[in-house]
Parts: sequence; C-alpha cells; structure tokens
Amino acid sequence: MASAKVLESKKAVVNEIEDLVKNSESVIVFSYQGLTVSDLNNLRRELKNVDGELRVFKNTLVKRALDELKINLDDFLEGPNAFMFGHELLEPIKVLSKFAKENDKAEIRVGIINGSPADLNTIREYATIPSREGLLTMLAGGMIQYVRDLAIGLNLYAEKLEK
Repeated sequence: MASAKVLESKKAVVNEIEDLVKNSESVIVFSYQGLTVSDLNNLRRELKNVDGELRVFKNTLVKRALDELKINLDDFLEGPNAFMFGHELLEPIKVLSKFAKENDKAEIRVGIINGSPADLNTIREYATIPSREGLLTMLAGGMIQYVRDLAIGLNLYAEKLEK
C-alpha cells in the first residue's frame, strides 16, 4: 500500500494538473515517443515565447484530474504523452502544429479548447487561423478599400463640377 507521503504528492500533482487545465485556453495532448531531448527543449523554448508550457505527466494522474473537471479523454491517455498548456488560444497551437509537421515522431492526438474537448480536425483549423497581427492587417486592408473608392468617387465628382 502506498504511503501517506506518496499519496499526498500524487494529490498535489493532480491539483496542479487541474489548475493548469483550468487556467489554459488550449491544452493539447501529443505523443513524443522518439523525439530527442534537444527537440523537446527547442519546443519548450518556442512555447515559452508564446506563453505556452510543455509538461509530461503520468496518464493516470491526468485522467484523475480530468475526471474531476468532467472532461473525458480516456481513449487518448495511453502510451507516452506530453501535454501543451497554452495560456493564449492560437499561438501555442500554431507552434505545436508547426513542430509536429517538422517532426514526424510528434503526433497531435486530442485537445481541450476553452474547457471543451477538441478533435484533431478542430485543432488543425485553429492552427490555420492567421495571427492577431495578420487578422488586423486584413481588416485594415479591407477597410482602406472603401476609403480609396470614396476618394476616387469624390475626385471624379470634383472634376465633373470643374468642367
């Protein structure tokens, strides 16, 4: 039977996982078997730049934490899994998706987006959304078109009045 000290440490880890899931807008489960330590360290560094975090926990402890949060990912919690916790929604998903494309040994399995389970197709859709700056540029480009058309129309009207 496990000692009280071991049980307390496991409860602390389960509570930590619960807090990470609650405070993250995106959580991605992916397999990391076959990746080198330097690959994982590079991924950790890239995720840190976009307010993300890479952690490895025992699947049983993650299952207990997710059961407490009433999220069912039991089918995906087998084998060696790593967990990406993103405090922002899009950028960490993009970084992990790019990493998975470059490293065929990293396979995204499932995720939790805003507290709800998300399948692989949903995660891929989020990964293709342009960054915030890109979206603002697209918006500005669309808005400037109307201003340009108005300026051309006013110029043509002014030229017509001069004749």
